[in-house]
Parts: sequence; C-alpha cells; structure tokens
Amino acid sequence: MKKNKTPDFFIKKQNMTALLVCLGGFMINMLLNELVTVFGWPMYLDTAGTVAVAVMGGYLPGVAVGFATYIVKSMIVPASLYYGIINILIALSATYLASKGILKHKWGFPVAIIVFTLIGGGIGALIPMFIDGITFDSESLSAAIYRTGIFNRYMSYILASIITDLPDKAVTSTIALGILHIVPKRLYRYFKFNMWMQTPEDIDKMVHKEKSNVRVVSMRIKMLLVLMISLTIVAVVGTVISARTYHKSLVNEHTAMAMGTAKLASTMINGNRVDEYLKNEGKEEDYYETEKRLKDILFSSPEIAYLYVYRMEEDGFHVVFDIDTEDTPADDIGEVIPFDEGFTPFISKLLAGEEVEPIITDDEYGHLLTAAYPVYDSKGKCTCYAIADVDVQRLIDLDHSFVVEMISVFFGFFVLLCTFIVWMTDYHIIYPVRSMTMYVDDFSHHIGDSQEHLDEYVKGLRGLNIHTGDEIERLYNSICRMTTNQAEQTRSITQLSNSTAKMQDGLIITMADMVENRDSDTGAHIQKTSAYVKLIVEGLKKKGYYAEKITPKFISDVIRSSPLHDVGKINISDGVLNKPERLSPEEYEIMKTHTTLGKKIIEDAISTMEGENYLKEARNMAAYHHERWDGKGYPEELHGEVIPLSARIMAVADVFDALTSARVYKPAYSLDEAVKIIEQGKGTQFDPKCVEVFLEALPEVKVILRKYNRER
Repeated sequence: MKKNKTPDFFIKKQNMTALLVCLGGFMINMLLNELVTVFGWPMYLDTAGTVAVAVMGGYLPGVAVGFATYIVKSMIVPASLYYGIINILIALSATYLASKGILKHKWGFPVAIIVFTLIGGGIGALIPMFIDGITFDSESLSAAIYRTGIFNRYMSYILASIITDLPDKAVTSTIALGILHIVPKRLYRYFKFNMWMQTPEDIDKMVHKEKSNVRVVSMRIKMLLVLMISLTIVAVVGTVISARTYHKSLVNEHTAMAMGTAKLASTMINGNRVDEYLKNEGKEEDYYETEKRLKDILFSSPEIAYLYVYRMEEDGFHVVFDIDTEDTPADDIGEVIPFDEGFTPFISKLLAGEEVEPIITDDEYGHLLTAAYPVYDSKGKCTCYAIADVDVQRLIDLDHSFVVEMISVFFGFFVLLCTFIVWMTDYHIIYPVRSMTMYVDDFSHHIGDSQEHLDEYVKGLRGLNIHTGDEIERLYNSICRMTTNQAEQTRSITQLSNSTAKMQDGLIITMADMVENRDSDTGAHIQKTSAYVKLIVEGLKKKGYYAEKITPKFISDVIRSSPLHDVGKINISDGVLNKPERLSPEEYEIMKTHTTLGKKIIEDAISTMEGENYLKEARNMAAYHHERWDGKGYPEELHGEVIPLSARIMAVADVFDALTSARVYKPAYSLDEAVKIIEQGKGTQFDPKCVEVFLEALPEVKVILRKYNRER
C-alpha cells in the first residue's frame, strides 16, 4: 500500500508538484548566486537549478525557472534582464540533451558542459559587445589573446568570455548532476506540468505513430510558425516604434540639455567685456575666472562634449573662450574659424545677434548637436554666443544599445511565450487530435477484422474521454458516434452475411445431396472431397504457392462450393449413372457431359444473383475437374495453369476419393496404392504443387478416411 501512495499523490497533484519543483530550482539558482556574490568568486552559478529542473521536468519547467531567475535578479541588477535569454537557452539545451538520451552516456556530461559554456560564454559575450562595444584593458585575458595576433578584437573578446565561463558551467553541471542523482528517476515523470483534457495516452506511442506517417509539416510546427511570425511582426513593429520614440526623446532631452548649458554659460560671461577680452587676448583676471567657471560647467555635465564662446563676424567665428577636452585642444582667443557648412542657413541670424534653433552638423569636427545662446551687453546688444555641443555619435550608440537591449529582452519573452503556447497547444490540440487519429486510423485499417476487434477500438476511442470544452471535444464526440454506428452497422452486416452464407451453404448441400442420392455408388463423396479440398488449398496457402490467387475469399469460395463439382450428374440418366458394370464407350461419352452440364447449371444460377461471385469457383470445379495437367483431359483439353486452380485442386481430391472408394465395377484401392497412383500422376494428370501439399497432409487424410469408413 505504501508504494502506491507516493505516485498517486503526484498524479493527483502533478501541476502542484511541478510548481514546487520549479520553486526549488529557482531557490537553488538564487542561493548559489548569492553565495558566489558574498564570497566574491568569479562565477555566477545561477543556472544549476535550471538545468536540474529542465532534465527532470522538461522544457516548460526549465524555461520557467530560467526566466524567473533573471526577472528577480533584474529587480536587483536591472542589466540582468538582458541575459535572461542565456538561462532560457540553457534550459532548452538541457531538455534536448536529456530527451535524446545523451546525458545517459559517459561523454554526455562533458558535452553538456561544452554546450552550456558556448551559450553562456558565447552569447554572454555578444550581448554586452553589441550594447556597449568592446572594451578591455591591457591586463585582461581578451587583450592577452589579442596580442597573440591569431584572433581579431571580436574573436579575442568572445574566446576570453568562453574560457572565463567554462569553470562556472563545469561547477553548475556538477551541482545539477548531484541533484539528479539524489532525486529518484521514477519521479521525473511527475515533475512535468500536465493539463490533460483526456484520459492520458502514451505520448511516446503517439509521437512514434506521428513520425511513421508521411507528412510535410505537422500541426505543431504550423502553429509554431504562425506564432513566431506573429510575435516577430509585433516585435519588429514595436521595436521600430520604440526606437524612434526613444531617439526622438533622446534628441529632445540632449537638445534641451545643450540649450540649458549654453544659457547657463551665457550668464557666466560679461557681455560688456568681450571686446576687451579680444583686444587684450584674454590677459585679464576676469577672463581667467570666467574661463574657470565655464570649465566647471562643461565637466559637470558628461553629456556635453564641447563648450565655447564665439563672436560672429562676416569672416567667421572669432574665438572668445574655448575649453580644452581630452580629445580636442582649445583654440586660441581671437582665432578666426570659418563658418561650417551646416551653419550657412543661420549666418544672417547669427550676425544679427538673434536666437537660433539647435543645429545638427556632421563635418571635420564630428557629428554634433550644437546649441547657441546669445550673450548681451548692458545695452541689450549681442556681443557673442555661448555654444554647447553634444556628440551625436553618443546618441547613436545609445540608440543602438537601446535596440539591442530590446531585442535581448524580447527574445527571452519570445522563447518563453513560444514554450508556453506550444505546451498549451500540445495538451489542448495536438495530443487529443493525435489520440483520435491513432484510434480512427486503427479502426479504419481493421474494418474487415472480427467484430470483437472493432468493438475494442471503439471502446478504446471512447475511453479517451476528451474534455477540451471546444470544437475538439465536439469533433471527438462526433467521431465516437460515427465509429460506434459503423461498428454496429458492421455487426448487422456481418449477421446478415452469416445468415445469407448459411442459407447459401444449405442450398449447395441440398443440391449436392440431390445428386448424391441419385448416384447409388458415391459413398459420402461430397463430404470427403470437400475435406480433401480444404487440406490442399490450406496447404498451398501455407507454403506460399499461388499467393496472388489464394486469398481468404478464394479459400472460402472453393471450400464452400466444392460439393457442387458433380452437380451436372443430375441431368445424366439413371441408366448411365447407376449402371452396375463398366460403361460402354458411348455411355462414357454421355457421362463425360456432366462437366458441361454442371457448368451450365451453375452459370444459370450465377446469372440470377447480381454481384454474387462465390459460385464462380463452383462453375470452374464443375466444368474442369476432369482436365489434366498435360492437356489430355476433358471437356476442353486445357493444360497446366490454364486450368483454373480450384479445378486442379478438385482433380486431386476427386481422383483420390474415387481410388479409395469401392464401386460396383471395382474394389477400393488401399491407401498406399492410391497414394502411389496420385504420386505417379504428378506433373502429368495433376498439378505438382497440389500433389505435393496433399501428400504432406497424409496424416490428416488418414483421419478423414477412418472417419467416413466408420460412418459407412
């Protein structure tokens, strides 16, 4: 009793069990990650629980644990959200390796480590590389690899990331392997999320059945393609709109920042002293103090690339202040700089001292967003402009990083949604449809089987008990009704067919009895020949002779209609039929006509029975059972396989019974003598194959002889 309690509990609470397993995997990820953070180890160890759950519970629990881990981690470290796809891909790869049985082999563990490392180290390097670009100092591993000259900067960066990630994935796989060894394998099946809308069927059997059928694209792949295309379109449109909105917001934000910086800088400059600054080349205490304040403004705002003050003259910009930066030295006061091409539309306004909108230029000085604000003297005249530049390339890099971040986050959600929807469609559509298809295919392929088999298939189909509450359930109920009706109809047809067959057999026996009752010397001839015919035709079937001809229907037709082989004797006069001595040549010719007479009688019967052909073999036996293999028989002197097979079978049975039966003009031959005569006729009078199987069935022949000899 105790052995059954655990599985019963897991079956009834399977989804709850799977949820608890997922929670356990999530806690393992978080605890191990916190452990390495506290001790400062150069690892993550945040996928061990993901791998263990994926192997035990399948792709959905594994993906759920992987994504949940990074969602929670992103609340602490927001950048972690971009790496969620790594944990998800590791979950999928672990599920794949487990499903293919790779982890059962000795080399499965190293393969898992390599796969996990390529995902964690390879993709883990690509994400920051696309977001922030490649940065490594001279002491880093990537720099050391790059200095070998074998790899370029990108490959060096990726290779260094893979090498660095290898210890993490080795320890992760070891921990996951330890968890898998602790948990009994017999419980793994209960760690999967389950949403059966039917009586559970063997999924492996259904999958094998599905693979055995020829198809171009399965329903699951079609649905997955629709889902992927739909989500991709939504994601692309959403990303484009978001990127444009983000870019516009970014430009507006930095434009306002540049303009605010220019305005702030303009308040630091005494407009009344600008002429003196230029005249004295800035050699005044007031100039140096102003320059210092401008430096403070520039370096207090990392978004501003350059800050300078120009006076606008007809010949160009006259430098009043220019602040040094790390990459660009300052121009000297009084230096004249020609107007940039991008400023051409605004020169008239600048010379007039009017305010101008921010300008974006791309020239020898770089790709810049420039904001200029006029500096006025005490009389309200514009004496110069305070100008702040924002590096547009930085905005482009921010746009690029934003897009990469969105794609990374989207891809994680994309895989999660695909995984969940595939799981949902499996239980609501794929498995119910496959189960129904499997039973309906079996049912249709076995329509001709016994009624018991059909009833079993109907019972199995109804036993699926599908309850999806939608069109699938309606289809299932319709199929159940259809197969039930079909089985009942087959039952009725079978009963009618059996009744008809019994009636037909009765008529055949009645006709044969009429003939035998007229012939006073046959001695249970029809019973014995029918028994011999059955032995021969079944022997031919067993040995594979005439396989195309000997079908179940042929066997049935031959055995059922064999009693009619001498039906033509009904039209032979009693004087000839019951003559107590040998027939004269003339009388023998009359006797020989029983073959053609029998053929005509049965053909007349066939013509009155539309669609019925079981009597065709009776006609063949009646007409041709006295033909010989060598062509010397009657009535048409047919030879070899030109003679109908049923007649060749009857020829052996008829002659053997004639030999072993007493007649008024001769005693019965012994069994050995009769067998010897039959064997001598092999290939001349009889079909060799018919003789072969008849002689092999001699034990059964003896039984038949003893039975009817006793009855006599």
